[in-house]
This record gives sequence, structure tokens and C-alpha cells, in this order.
Amino acid sequence: MIGIIGGTGLYSIEGLKIEEEKEIKTPFGDPSDKIVIGELEAKKVAFLPRHGRKHTIPPHQINFRANIYALKVLGVERIVSVSAVGSMREHIRPGDAVIVSQFIDMTVSRKRTFFEDGIVAHVGFAEPVCPEIFQILYQSSVDAGVVTHKGGTYICIEGPQFSSRAMSHLWRQIGVDVIGMTNLPEAYLAREAEICYGTLAFPTDYDCWYESEEIVTAQMVIENLKKNIEKAKKIIKLFLRRIPAERKCNCKNALENSIVTAPENIPDEIKEKLKPIIGRYLK
Repeated sequence: MIGIIGGTGLYSIEGLKIEEEKEIKTPFGDPSDKIVIGELEAKKVAFLPRHGRKHTIPPHQINFRANIYALKVLGVERIVSVSAVGSMREHIRPGDAVIVSQFIDMTVSRKRTFFEDGIVAHVGFAEPVCPEIFQILYQSSVDAGVVTHKGGTYICIEGPQFSSRAMSHLWRQIGVDVIGMTNLPEAYLAREAEICYGTLAFPTDYDCWYESEEIVTAQMVIENLKKNIEKAKKIIKLFLRRIPAERKCNCKNALENSIVTAPENIPDEIKEKLKPIIGRYLK
């Protein structure tokens, strides 16, 4: 099953043959919304709007752990994250697509791991994006006729406020390409859950560093988002047609040799709580 996490503006996908809506309860609380399960382009899909379908959840209050845990329980093996971002580079224009390859984390208050309270694990995150998803997303975007940037660094800020101009210039100095508020800790948790992860990012504005442009507002973001959503849906459909059934990447074994705590030292309640994630390593 392939998970689609919809960002701002993407709350549904036309053509999805809905089979059911699942309300998943997790040990970490409730996900952002019910998860819509159906078929699209002959692939089993689980769709989750990360802000809720009425867009009532701000970035810093998204229950990322519940979202990823719920998708794991449903059998999701890959996630495509569709995200609205700001561009930090003049050549990356609003309306383009960016297939993100790296992340910088500037969030401050978010729960970012499943491993705590009696269990320790350190997963590798040097290459945070699944190489299979990355390549197929890129080709699908190009074939959809969208101006596409292959690779780019996404800085995730806490939000919900936009950056000050001084901060925006600082992010540019450290090599950032796009800025958003939602892909971390989402990507961390997907890796811990051994789910392949990739980001399809659509710039809606130039943040506030680009002084020849008007200062970014929520209304500007929404208006540009509407233009991007149809592109995102077209790319997703092409992606689903091309993604192979079997995973050949290393994401599926991310926890192998990553759990430091010996099984006999992990509290029973934690073993039960994390069974969907670590169960196969406790046998």
C-alpha cells in the first residue's frame, strides 16, 4: 500500500475509488483525520490530509507520530508527501516542482521519535529520501510537463509564523532551496517505521528574502496552491503507474542493527506499543 500525505490544499484526489475510511486509534493519540483507503491507477492507496480535511491543525500541532504509526498499521510501505513550500532560490519559481533530497531541521517542540521510555534506537538519516521514490517522482513530474528541480534542501521551521527577512537570508546562506513547516519529523518517523519516504514540493512564493516580490501572505500561498494542486494530482497518478510492487531500497531494513537496547531489557509495555514497528526484531 502507498500512502499519500496531502499538504495545504490537497485534501482529496479525484479518481480514487474509495473502499473505506479508517479511523485508527494509536498509542500516540489520533491521526490528523480518517485515512481514506482505495484504489488509484491500479494501486492500493491510503490518503491522509496532514492538516485535517478542514485544515484545522497548524503545523506545530500535527500529531506526526500518530500519522505515521497509523499508516504503518495499515500496511503502508511507501509515502509520498505533497508539500507547499517557499522558494529560497530565484531560479525555483512558484509553480515549479521540487523533488526534495535533503532536510534541515529547525523545529523546536515536536515529538520526533518512536524510541523512548525504555528503548533506544539510532536510525541512519544521511540520505533521508528513498532513492526509488526520488527517481520515479522526478521522472513523473517531468513527464507531467512541470518544470522540475531534481534535488534540493528543505528547511523545516516550527511555524506557524513565516520567517523574518533576517531569518530568510540566513537560511539562504546555509544552502537552503525551499522552506516549509511539515516534513519533519514526518521523514524521521517514516524512516524509523521502515517506510520509504519522498517529498513532492511545490513553491507558492519566494518567502520574504526576495525583496522585489511582495511580502508573502497566507492568501498568496492559497492562491498559488490552487494552481499547483492539479499538477500534483497528475504527477501522483503517473508515479503510481510506475512504482514497482517490490521495494529494493534499504529503507525497508532501516531498523536492522539500529535498536541498541537488548530485547530482554525493553519493557513489555513498550514492546506491545511498538509491535507494528519493531515486532519482527523481537522474535
